[in-house]
Amino acid sequence: MKRITFQKPWVVAFDDDALGVKEAFPKADVIIRTARSIVSAGTELAVLSGNEGWAPLPYTPGYGSVGTVVEDRRPGGKSEGKLVFTYGTHTEYAASSVVTVEVPEGLAPEKAVFARMGAVSMTALRVSDVELGDRVAVFGAGVVGNLAAQMCALSGGRVICIDTSRARLEAARRSAGADVLVSDEHVVERLKELTGGAGCTTVIEATGVPAVAGVAARCVANQGELILLGSPRGALQADMTGFLNLVHLCPTVVTVKGAHEWRYPVLPSESGYPKHSIQRNVEIILGLLARGRLNVDALMTHHVPPRAAPEMYRGLRERGDEYLGVVFDWSR
Repeated sequence: MKRITFQKPWVVAFDDDALGVKEAFPKADVIIRTARSIVSAGTELAVLSGNEGWAPLPYTPGYGSVGTVVEDRRPGGKSEGKLVFTYGTHTEYAASSVVTVEVPEGLAPEKAVFARMGAVSMTALRVSDVELGDRVAVFGAGVVGNLAAQMCALSGGRVICIDTSRARLEAARRSAGADVLVSDEHVVERLKELTGGAGCTTVIEATGVPAVAGVAARCVANQGELILLGSPRGALQADMTGFLNLVHLCPTVVTVKGAHEWRYPVLPSESGYPKHSIQRNVEIILGLLARGRLNVDALMTHHVPPRAAPEMYRGLRERGDEYLGVVFDWSR
């Protein structure tokens, strides 16, 4: 079976392990022939560095794909031939025993696969208090930050995207209709100017850079909220007193909320409570993509065959402005 592998730090290969599908997935409920898989740049580059203990190298990366069901082993299963989304890796075939969501008719697989990153982004909206007319700032205009900005805009938020990359900011302007700010040492002051001195009621940190959280907290309005969407990586040595005072002392009193995707159950509850689940989020995102309410045209900068993987990961690492969203096309 063909797959992309991280062989050792910063070494990527596309190869065939000669393992049969039935051998690879003896207990899976659904076997899927991959059509597209999407790169989660932050997570996958962290794994490729060799510094993620939960993913020792060599490792097969990826966790979102779209493809056609070739075998449905579930009792009464009738999904053979259907195009579905699942949490699959960068492999020729994927297996699913949990989340398998049918792709709406007419939605292209290269767009549908962005539901994986959308499921990450949606958690920020789920935990937030964003309401119609609220000012929202999003630090980080990569795929996750961009989609979070779009969802906040759909909920009535007035969004400002902040990033060091002008190319990513332009994509955010086009797809989310956001105001944009180039991140520099004066970004807090400039954001305050843009909001009449008040700051934003919701600020989403979508970079995963620990130092950025401290900057983002200073942009939160009185009684507002800081949403930690990006998974923090790397060490930070800093005096935390200023940050803690923002959280604790009047008049600011910032509420800090974690927005990791897996805070919700995977499958919907039969009772309907809790209301949110990962599968329900994916279903909603696919519907938004199908209706054109979420725009990923500006996000998909590279739509390539998997043999191009070494070049793609090198580009993501070294030229992030040019390599925003990478989708592997397994049908070529």
